[in-house]
Parts: sequence; C-alpha cells; structure tokens
Amino acid sequence: MVVRYFDGCPHWRNAYDLLVRALAAEGLEAEPRLERVDTDEDAQRLDFVGSPTILIGGRDPFRGIDGSPGLSCRIFQTPEGLAATPTFEQLREALRSG
Repeated sequence: MVVRYFDGCPHWRNAYDLLVRALAAEGLEAEPRLERVDTDEDAQRLDFVGSPTILIGGRDPFRGIDGSPGLSCRIFQTPEGLAATPTFEQLREALRSG
C-alpha cells in the first residue's frame, strides 16, 4: 500500500490514517508507505493525478476520469458526495477487492 502526496496537500494525513484504520479493520498487517511527489516532472512520470493518491497492489482503485497529472489536490466521489478522501468503507472495499 502506498499513499502518494505533495507537501501542500492538507488531506494526505487523513487519507493515510483512514487507510491504516481500514487495514486493521480488514485484519491486514501492513503499514502503508508514504511517497512524496515533489515536482511536476515526478507527477508526470508517476501519472500522479492529485493528492492523496492511494495505491493498493500498485493500482489506484479510485481512478476515474481524473485530470492531468500534476501537483494538485484530489477529489473523490463518495456516497455523501465529493470529498477530499475516500470514506473508510470505500477503503475497506478497495482492500477487499485487492
């Protein structure tokens, strides 16, 4: 598990904490790795469509029709509407789906 972020994003810590809680709730003993994206060049190379980006098994389970790669904050579609992070339940479902 990886959480990619850039320093200017105010939401990556919450996403990281939610992922840690979801892993525990699913009985998975893993600690997510943090990867800071520093430059627009890094964002292009990594296809980083915003912060936070959560990778599970190397895949972004929340990838939809996102904008261009770059150092920007990301928006997630949740059952409650648009949000800065996926919900706890969305993360649990993503972990189950692998």
